[in-house]
Amino acid sequence: MTTAGNDAGTGELAGKRAVVTGGSRGIGAAVVRRLLDAGAEVLTTARSKTSTVPEGAAFVEADVRTRAGAETIAEAAQAALGGVDILVDNAGGARPFPHAWVIPDEEWQDQLDLNYLAAVRLDSLLTPGMRERRSGVVVHVSSAAVLTSAPPFLHYTAAKAALENYSRGLALELAPFGVRVNTVSPGRTATPGGEATREEWASLSEGPGQDITAPPLGREGRPDDIADAVLFLVSDRASWLTGRNLTVDGGEFPAG
Repeated sequence: MTTAGNDAGTGELAGKRAVVTGGSRGIGAAVVRRLLDAGAEVLTTARSKTSTVPEGAAFVEADVRTRAGAETIAEAAQAALGGVDILVDNAGGARPFPHAWVIPDEEWQDQLDLNYLAAVRLDSLLTPGMRERRSGVVVHVSSAAVLTSAPPFLHYTAAKAALENYSRGLALELAPFGVRVNTVSPGRTATPGGEATREEWASLSEGPGQDITAPPLGREGRPDDIADAVLFLVSDRASWLTGRNLTVDGGEFPAG
C-alpha cells in the first residue's frame, strides 16, 4: 500500500463503505488506496483481476458497460459491505481515430456504455440506499479533454460531456436527501491506459500527432493527484459542495 500524503492514516473515512469502479490500476487504484488509508472499507471492480488491485480492497469481476455488470457490482457491494456510503464511478477509456467521421457506430455505443451509461446504471442501483439513509457521496470521473473536443476522441469527449450534464442534474435530484454528487475532470495523467492511448494517437498516420507541451505547472499529473481530489470530495471537508466539477489538470485547459 502506498503512502497517502497528508491524509494517510487519518481515519477520516472510518466506518464508510466505498465502491470504486476501474480500481485495478491507474487513477482507480490510487483512489482505492487513498480511501483505504483514510479508513474506509472498499470494494473495487474491473473486467479482470490483476496483481495491481490494492491490498486490502475487496474485488468483484464485472463489466460496467452492461446492466448485468452493474447488478453484479451492486450485489457484491451489499454482500461485502452491507451498503454503500461512497460511490466513485471511475471506469472509462477511449481509443483514437484519424477523423471523427470514421468512428463506427459500435465504437460510439461502446463509449456511451463505458463512459456514461455505466455510471447511470450503477448510480440507479446504489443511490436508493443513500437516499434512505439521507447520506452519501457520488463522484463521477470525467476528463478535462471535454473542454477541447479533439476530433480523434469525439466519441469519448461526447460521452464524458453527457456524464457531466447528468452529474449536475443528479446532484439537484439527490441534494434534498443529503446525498452529494460531484465530478472530477483529470487532465493529462501518467497512467498505463493514458500512455497507451497517447501512443496510439501519435501513431495514426492521418492523425494530428501528440501535443507534448507540458501543462503550466510543468509536469503530467500523477494518479495520486486525482485521488487527492476525490478524497477531498468524498470527505466531510467538502460537505457543502455538490453539483460541481473539479478540473485537476496542472492549469493545462482553460476554464470551462
